[in-house]
Amino acid sequence: MVTLANSVIGRSVRTASATLLEAGTQTKAASLHGTEALFFHRPDTAEHARRRNAGAERLDRMAALETLLTLPVSIPVPLASLDARQRRAVRALPTGAADRDRTTVTRRAVRPMRVDLAVVRAAGWSQGLRDAGRFAPFCRRAMLLTRRPAHLEERLAEADFYGIGVFLATEHGVKMVLAPEEYRPVRHTAAAWCFAEELYQLLR
Repeated sequence: MVTLANSVIGRSVRTASATLLEAGTQTKAASLHGTEALFFHRPDTAEHARRRNAGAERLDRMAALETLLTLPVSIPVPLASLDARQRRAVRALPTGAADRDRTTVTRRAVRPMRVDLAVVRAAGWSQGLRDAGRFAPFCRRAMLLTRRPAHLEERLAEADFYGIGVFLATEHGVKMVLAPEEYRPVRHTAAAWCFAEELYQLLR
């Protein structure tokens, strides 16, 4: 049975997707949003070190991330310029997310990693489209088929429409038969940051 946690399968998918990945990319098989996938990610080593040195708390609450996104990184913001609700939100930020004194708040936290690609294992075509589609708001996504489907060219056209890449497991390894669409978010969102934080917690 093809399992994403299998190191051989992971290496085969990585080799097949080498043209998509930047230097320093790491892999992790994990279950997020109710779906198991092989995640290709690049850690922010400076941010990881900063959090460790600051004894930072977990940063995976949407309210905290939404607050941080309203603040510039490393630039003091006068508390007097914030309304009462914003000041309460700043006071509620987890340790290590921002520095605060009597008059200013300075955001320190940034995403601890970038998720480049999520690959789901698909026993069937419809399942692969559905499961891979769950990661559309967060990164590039692809499915790993355990067997070659009938009418492959038609299937690939459908996957291409949704921007989902396709890998095919064969007796000789794994090959990429359709590259995933590039991930170009319209804007940075708390949900996408939270996704990276959830994976970061699994890696720690």
